[in-house]
Amino acid sequence: MADRNIENASTEVPEIPDELERVLVFALDEAKEKIEGGEDVIPFTTLVVKDNLFIESHPGDSAEECFEAAEKNVRGARGADCYAFCYDGYIETDDGVKDALIAEGGVPGADEGYAIAYLYEVDDEGAYTFESEAAYIGEAPNFMAALKEPVAYTDDEIDERYRDEDDAEEAAEVAEAADLAEAAEEAVAVVDEEDATE
Repeated sequence: MADRNIENASTEVPEIPDELERVLVFALDEAKEKIEGGEDVIPFTTLVVKDNLFIESHPGDSAEECFEAAEKNVRGARGADCYAFCYDGYIETDDGVKDALIAEGGVPGADEGYAIAYLYEVDDEGAYTFESEAAYIGEAPNFMAALKEPVAYTDDEIDERYRDEDDAEEAAEVAEAADLAEAAEEAVAVVDEEDATE
């Protein structure tokens, strides 16, 4: 994916909400498993709603199509606690362009989101080597900026949002949010990247 910028005006790691950080790292780990298993990473979102994790892929012919599909999916997620949007991209650094799995996400009502990444290298034989920790790479758009806190929605409003998903691709996986706790043991480290692109 290309032509997507993540702003990083500071090398200081912000305080990312705990549940959001777990979801971001979970998404990166899911993408990492796909790559290591020889699969392509189709951009996808993860949504935490009422202790459940919903994962949905967003294929498209262009980065813009994937981005728009992910944003549409998230901005209608009434009652969701947080989300991650994950894709395979690259980061432009002072040392050149680095391949990276990137996850960006946010929480309801926040002005900005956050982006973290697993940087990786591919050798001549096609073997992948990933950094051991996720790196914070900067602020990102928050698809949930216009949503209210989950408690502001009734159960009927939350359930309706998912009944209406017949017009979109059904969620690929549903898992207990408690499973995310194991996915985020490593601390998010900081790197000195200027921006990230899809």
